[in-house]
Amino acid sequence: MKTIDDLTAEGVAGKRVFVRADLNVPLDGTTITDDGRIRAVQPTIAKLAQYGAKVIVASHLGRPKGAPDPAFSLAPAAARLGELLGRDVAFATDTVGESAKSVVDGLSDGQVAVLENLRFNPGETSKDDAERGAFADQLAALADLYVGDGFGAVHRKHASVFDLPARLPHAAGDLIAAEVSVLKRLTEDVKRPYVVVLGGAKVSDKLAVIDQLLSKADRLLIGGGMAYTFLKAKGYEVGISLLQEDQVPAVTEYLERAEKNGVELVLPVDVLAAAEFPDLKTKAPAEYVVVDADKIPSDKEGLDIGPRTRELFASKIADAETVFWNGPVGVAEHPDYAGGTTAVARALLDSPAFTVVGGGDSAAAVRALGFDENAFGHISTGGGASLEYLEGKTLPGLAALED
Repeated sequence: MKTIDDLTAEGVAGKRVFVRADLNVPLDGTTITDDGRIRAVQPTIAKLAQYGAKVIVASHLGRPKGAPDPAFSLAPAAARLGELLGRDVAFATDTVGESAKSVVDGLSDGQVAVLENLRFNPGETSKDDAERGAFADQLAALADLYVGDGFGAVHRKHASVFDLPARLPHAAGDLIAAEVSVLKRLTEDVKRPYVVVLGGAKVSDKLAVIDQLLSKADRLLIGGGMAYTFLKAKGYEVGISLLQEDQVPAVTEYLERAEKNGVELVLPVDVLAAAEFPDLKTKAPAEYVVVDADKIPSDKEGLDIGPRTRELFASKIADAETVFWNGPVGVAEHPDYAGGTTAVARALLDSPAFTVVGGGDSAAAVRALGFDENAFGHISTGGGASLEYLEGKTLPGLAALED
């Protein structure tokens, strides 16, 4: 896989370089609530501009239905990118239309432009190869070279991720190169003990990666909403907690395999339980009780791991050499239920292990809770992409960058 350093060594001055970034940041109206993904790709964009390229940045944001929607405009992300770069960034109000062509034609060497949301065009996400290819042809007409640096999208077979690299000389950006390097440390010659912490809402989202980890990890610590399906599989009462009843048979089989393979599968021993889900907008104080994980009242739901579980998880992380964490272990958006996620983050920081925070909600939680990102071994920009890599899947966006 060619890198951006190979491109700059060959010379990019005066050339139009299309950078497929991941600017899919959370917005509250037009206010960015977490700019981590923009900051992650900024060094690649700055490097290309420094070498005199005309940099064309493109990304998706959210899930518009193949047509323009102001709620999903990349204008706020473009403005933030300009602030981080310390320079004006041009913004095209379409993807391949007159605005895009005019903005790109107006770029001087070293200047940067951002195109509007790629998903405003149905060709970006189309399952029809011809429709997707036609959109990729239009994008290719805007550029001379392609740099893939949107790691959060490499597991998608989309026009700008999969089809466009085939139409232009291409290379991986610094962010993708770093992400792949880290993931190899989690899959090849892993330093042990290897501990994986999995949280998040649905166990169905993590079944495939659990399947793989049962033959690779030494310990699996399970928290978040997905833990209640595991507790149910052990025959425990989970009250009105989030439960995927249809996944109980699969989870039961995983519990049996973990024991057979000598993998320590650690579940919560106590939880914070409440009669209703907290208000995440007002974040009003919540009323809850701490109960044993096998005695959740029938009229309550578990919303965070309890104090004994926090100590248990920390003890299981303490002697690790490698730790991968994906997904909050409670409703971390509410201060009363952020304690478990905070405890996991602190345990990672206290551990001498190589620690990886696997993108998505867990990465956002780390930043929202005020932790120093640089204190972790790596914070990924792609939760879904990281999980699919660990599952052993071929990621279309990475395959497209191979020569």
